[in-house]
Amino acid sequence: MVTIGEGLDKAVRGAFTRPVPKSAGAQMRYLVKQHQRSTRRVAELLGVSQRTVERYVKNQIRKPRPELAGRLEREVLVRWQPQVRAKAKQAAATTGGIMIDVRARFGYTAAPGSTDDARVRHLTLALPPGHAARLFQAQEAGLTDDQLRQVAAEALGEVYFRDNGRRAHGLEVELTDLIDLEFEL
Repeated sequence: MVTIGEGLDKAVRGAFTRPVPKSAGAQMRYLVKQHQRSTRRVAELLGVSQRTVERYVKNQIRKPRPELAGRLEREVLVRWQPQVRAKAKQAAATTGGIMIDVRARFGYTAAPGSTDDARVRHLTLALPPGHAARLFQAQEAGLTDDQLRQVAAEALGEVYFRDNGRRAHGLEVELTDLIDLEFEL
């Protein structure tokens, strides 16, 4: 299942100007450099011995175990090009906004007599900078995926369903079953 946080991270990774290190040795050297040349800190971070980190740095070990490879890649992606990441988020939050392509089940709470049956919809639309800023702030604040989903539902409700206040006043949108989700800066 796709999460809002992963989708936002993937969109920000699209702004990277250099490719992320591919080999385990290059990834390990990058992490050691990020931790002030401390192989001990990297070993604690990854849950391996200090000697193992040193062996990867010297290319004595080339193929990590699958679980270590996953942790290593995640830690590198979190730290890769922080200034580029910050500029991309800032641009989306102030001027550019963010594109969202979502296929999900939307439920509604509306006035009596209107249709509020949940159904699957596929929406592709541009969220204005204010909504993009709210999404990034919520992600940085460490909100759970359900809370991020609620923030995204509020943004979609405002922009698409209520048409920025021009129709469907009082309609509350609920994003229940998330089938597919992509963001683009």
